[in-house]
Amino acid sequence: MSSHPIAALLTALLIAVPGSAVTDPPVPVSTAPLSPQRARPLSSPKQPSVLRTRPTASTERVVPARPSDPWGESFPRWEWPFAERPRVLKGFAPPPQPWLAGHRGVDLAASAGEEVHAAGAGTIGYAGPLAGRGVVTVLHPGGLRTTYLPVRASVRLGQEVASGDVIGTVEDVPGHCPVTCLHWGLLRARDYLDPLLLLGLGQVRLLPTWTALHETAPTAFHAALAAPP
Repeated sequence: MSSHPIAALLTALLIAVPGSAVTDPPVPVSTAPLSPQRARPLSSPKQPSVLRTRPTASTERVVPARPSDPWGESFPRWEWPFAERPRVLKGFAPPPQPWLAGHRGVDLAASAGEEVHAAGAGTIGYAGPLAGRGVVTVLHPGGLRTTYLPVRASVRLGQEVASGDVIGTVEDVPGHCPVTCLHWGLLRARDYLDPLLLLGLGQVRLLPTWTALHETAPTAFHAALAAPP
């Protein structure tokens, strides 16, 4: 008999018979009762330090400033040149050509000696007689100026006035209107505008180009005033 079958038989016996193979020694098991142990609560994960940091002056949210408004927080306050709303005797009617006669302002019904008020805040640019009639001119921001005549001035050149301040009284000078009136004008540089636009009325018509925007909204009006002459 060959040695190979015997070796194979011995190997088969080692596999088939339990406990015949060489194993590790058994691990002794203790029979003593287990002592109870208190369960430890699970600790919450640590939060990142950036979340626990209280906001400081350097970490607080900064709100960007609003862009500057050339007209301030709101549109400038404009008023009628009188304490009460007057009757308009004649409206703004510029001529078809700048060298022709026309009505470059509005005529307001008034009484001789009635107080005249600045339609808006500004600086007195002229106060005195002109061609036989008293004239007051107020210079406003944005290149605007309002004119009032015939007026006996109670202000002086360079004086600062607020909207509604008294600048003089109506003179009783015949010739301009069939009755006593105040001629109120508005200019931007050399362009004549309807002064009623200051109060949200009228229409935008410029001299000498005679451009009509056909809008009386404050935004359109102020856009026209802000445009370069």
